[in-house]
Amino acid sequence: MKIRAITQFIPLTWPFNQGEITSAARFLANARHRLTNVGFEVQSVCLATPPFLDVISYPDPDLLFEFAHTLEELADTHNIDCVSIGPVVATTPLSLLMSIHTLPQLIAETKKIYAAVLFADQYSGVNLAAAYDFAQSVCKISSSTPNGMGNVRLAALANVPPNVPFPHVAYHHGGRAAFSIATEAADLALTAINNSRSLSQAGERLVESIETISGYILEVVDKLVDDHQIHFKGIDFSLVPYPTHARSIGAAVESLGIRAFGGSGTLFAMAFLSNAIQQTNVPRAGFSGVMLPVLEDSVLAQRAAEGSFSVHDLLLYSAISSAGLDLIPIPGNTEPDEIAAILLDMAALAISSSKPMSARLLPIPNRAVGEKVSFDIEGLAGSRILPVKNLGIRNLFEQNSFLTLHPVPGKQRTNSEIYPTLDQP
Repeated sequence: MKIRAITQFIPLTWPFNQGEITSAARFLANARHRLTNVGFEVQSVCLATPPFLDVISYPDPDLLFEFAHTLEELADTHNIDCVSIGPVVATTPLSLLMSIHTLPQLIAETKKIYAAVLFADQYSGVNLAAAYDFAQSVCKISSSTPNGMGNVRLAALANVPPNVPFPHVAYHHGGRAAFSIATEAADLALTAINNSRSLSQAGERLVESIETISGYILEVVDKLVDDHQIHFKGIDFSLVPYPTHARSIGAAVESLGIRAFGGSGTLFAMAFLSNAIQQTNVPRAGFSGVMLPVLEDSVLAQRAAEGSFSVHDLLLYSAISSAGLDLIPIPGNTEPDEIAAILLDMAALAISSSKPMSARLLPIPNRAVGEKVSFDIEGLAGSRILPVKNLGIRNLFEQNSFLTLHPVPGKQRTNSEIYPTLDQP
């Protein structure tokens, strides 16, 4: 198992007090050093700010670019791997959306900056206009960055709270500096399944593995909290893969007896893995579920190339246990209203299930459904372009801009309904 990211959330001000960045860099370097010393490989250390409009106060593109470039320069100076400037928060009918249109240029001009749009929330509703504007930005980034890969650093968020440690969704909200940790733990699931004779034994071993490894992490965390006087928000102990078979969540699912990921039984397997995570006694943050980034998993990438699952199958799995739609290659000519429609479906699932979800859809320029794609980027597997329905719902976006949705409260069953008496008619 590896640590995918150590992320520090800071209450940044503008213009910058560079001492804040220096202090954060010192903490992140120390955290990486201590966790490495006890045997963990740390892939990245990241910085997350409040939503950038909260920091710069005015939606001026030039000011945003200055803000982002300055942060990136400081990140380079202090060996910080990535910086999330938080989402455009568009969870009310009066939200300012103009900054969404500056994101393509921002992504094209930077290398370490991550951004997002929070367009849906169970306490307010779904901003249809923001979803459509975001989709337009995705299409522009597809054509303005090499192979459209700038979209790896841009995410659509639904129901996502602050302090999630994965950089594409991370943001700070109020209070003093804090940190959380994201794992890359798909290999734990595969090992537990392969070393067990039954589902129940595999679940028990996965729970035991997560709790044991969390204990080692938390020993380091306790010392970091004491030495740096910083608040700890928890571990996002998600089963995140890497594109080798030994670290594949797709391989874990197939080891349960599913013939191919995406076939019947996959939903059950996802529920089984999610249930194991939820049983653990770990201070959880963020998603803490099963992640299905198609291009970061060799088995998922292969099954996608074989046509074993669709984008909507991945949405179905999200309803049970995963974190949304991640790193999915789709045709380069996909229309914005189709992308926005997929985002609305994700938002409906996130709100109805009271779960955080995010989406990173990757329209690949000049590629059509079924065509091969490969990437000269470490950590991304080759695959084929997945189909989208491309039927669109443009009229819906033209006629509506915001809708309030609330989770449907579950009906509490009485004892008589659960255990009916024998003499009832």
